[in-house]
Amino acid sequence: MKNYLLIGGSYGIGLELAARLSKSGTVYIASRTAPSSTDFPVVHIPFDALSDEFPADRLPESLDGFAYLPGSINLKPFRSLKVSHFEEDLSINFISMVRTLQSALTLLLKSPSPSIVLFSSVAAGTGMPFHTSIAAAKGAVEGFARALAAELAPKCRVNVVAQSLTDTPLAEKFLSNDAKRTNAAERHPLKRIGSVSDVANAAAFLLNEDNGWITGQVLHVDGGMSTLSV
Repeated sequence: MKNYLLIGGSYGIGLELAARLSKSGTVYIASRTAPSSTDFPVVHIPFDALSDEFPADRLPESLDGFAYLPGSINLKPFRSLKVSHFEEDLSINFISMVRTLQSALTLLLKSPSPSIVLFSSVAAGTGMPFHTSIAAAKGAVEGFARALAAELAPKCRVNVVAQSLTDTPLAEKFLSNDAKRTNAAERHPLKRIGSVSDVANAAAFLLNEDNGWITGQVLHVDGGMSTLSV
């Protein structure tokens, strides 16, 4: 049986990913809040990625998979943003991920075929107004992931899921009425917004050792927004 560590994961994409991974192993969710009641087993570890020490003593001797799920959606005109906004987005999406992953890496490298999945945004590779702060933070994630994939090959795989707007609690304010949901769907070539299943399926695919010839990749799960103009 495999051991998977999800940083975040008590709701939304993380909880959906946990459901898939629980079919093939033990899922540890390290997050500030415990998951809501589920029909699958998970081990919850209280943990704030921004401030807490890594809970190595609560984890098994080795980890086969790691995913970092905390994120932010801070959309404002550049002139309205302060440097502190950029620092906050970078801290949530990148710096805390680096700190946590450095602590988890020893456990990952004890596995025969470990896999790391990080999360980005369509905005990191496609210029979009009002996205300067989140695009900068997620761009850091993508560059880091490619470099780390090269450094850890062939022992450990590192990949990224870059999503567009997905129906999660984090995106609730952008999807709070029918008009917003319709407008958001129409901006995508596939004419719908993403679901947690769309993104969780992609992350589970990359974590699965059956797909072990994939590393250093950014998998776009974005309804075609990053590549199609229709």
